[in-house]
Amino acid sequence: MKQRIITGVGAAAVFLPILFIGGFIFTVFTYALATIALFELLRMKRISILSFPGIITVMLLWTFLLPSQYTYLLNEMNLTKMELIILAVLLFLAYTVVTKNKFTFDDVGFTILATLYVGLGFLYLIEVRGIGIQYVFFVLFVVWATDSGAYFIGRAIGKRKLWPDISPNKTIEGSLGGIVIAIMIAIIYISFIPLELSIGTVIVITIFLSVFGQIGDLVESALKRHYQVKDSGQLLPGHGGILDRVDSWLFALPVLYFLLSLIS
Repeated sequence: MKQRIITGVGAAAVFLPILFIGGFIFTVFTYALATIALFELLRMKRISILSFPGIITVMLLWTFLLPSQYTYLLNEMNLTKMELIILAVLLFLAYTVVTKNKFTFDDVGFTILATLYVGLGFLYLIEVRGIGIQYVFFVLFVVWATDSGAYFIGRAIGKRKLWPDISPNKTIEGSLGGIVIAIMIAIIYISFIPLELSIGTVIVITIFLSVFGQIGDLVESALKRHYQVKDSGQLLPGHGGILDRVDSWLFALPVLYFLLSLIS
């Protein structure tokens, strides 16, 4: 526990100032986090980030992460992100032939999906920061409240397993409790930091973020169980890797962005 606290404080001391600064520095920092997360994911599949598919995957990720204000760089080349994804798929499929199936069709699917899985969450971290830092903190507080609420309520009254084959310690009671605590924290949050949303809208958005945040956590747990790894990495002592810390964000941030787009 002591190691977790020290690491958590140290990570916050790095992340929070950069989050407040925003702009280009925050974008570069997000690129770095996303690249590390992708490296952790590729390593589960035993694909070296310095290999041909690893390098192409990183390049695709960096292109995919381009925020809206920089997409003109692609427009000048008459390209879209989707067209680059298609090009990457063709390159990977050709590579399966060159390597005589040492790099397989399954590996192609994994690398493309890995790019989208990591890229979507970090892209919308940049985009949500562009909308306003208050929304980034809103997501962080909702995710934190959900995780903490699910843990403590699950330990106190949890009896029915949520998904034992993937995460044996999670319970239905804990999951529902996490949603309730997230709603409580969200209401307190908007009491101090207005989001220009009605309380009813905030509650609905919070429920979506809490549910999808938990799904994000389960998705990463399923990945680790499938590839038989305990943690995605060792960069954060006591916490695991970057992917272990942002698994809920990867789902919650795109959901928040889409919901805000719907109601705007």
